[in-house]
Amino acid sequence: MLELKSETMTTIEKIQAFLYSEARSLDDKEWDEWLTHYHEDVQFWMPAWDDEDELTDDFNSQISLVYYPNKEGLEDRVFRIKTERSSASTPEPRTIHMISNVEVLEETEDEIKIRFNWNTQSFRYQTKDNYFGCSFYTLKKTDDSFLISNKKIILKSDYIRQVIDIYHF
Repeated sequence: MLELKSETMTTIEKIQAFLYSEARSLDDKEWDEWLTHYHEDVQFWMPAWDDEDELTDDFNSQISLVYYPNKEGLEDRVFRIKTERSSASTPEPRTIHMISNVEVLEETEDEIKIRFNWNTQSFRYQTKDNYFGCSFYTLKKTDDSFLISNKKIILKSDYIRQVIDIYHF
């Protein structure tokens, strides 16, 4: 994980550097490095849009596009990607993530809640796809960086012609 040691960096610059590091890990398929960005108790959730064009709000009783209750679920997903035990990820797509409009929504002594927009270009099976949306993270502060303790992804381009996975957002 990226160490953010510069005393001259502002909080928003440190957050952006952290987000860029996470995105780069996905684009470079550095799965183990990507996992270092996550807290053990992370909740990773992408709600679905219902028939009324509203987001589902309960991952226990409604459909979600992606839901992992903790880091173990992410580690299992990475294991399946790395060992080619996932038809959703074989062949692995080439991706590029772009992040913008990073905002601090709330900050306490121990954590920071942020919101940002993202756009991911993906290439697989000689076809380019574009996914975009916004994400809400809760970042736990560490001595030299952050850990993601909550990640909620809102996929705005929800017409999905193939399986999506953790590297698409």
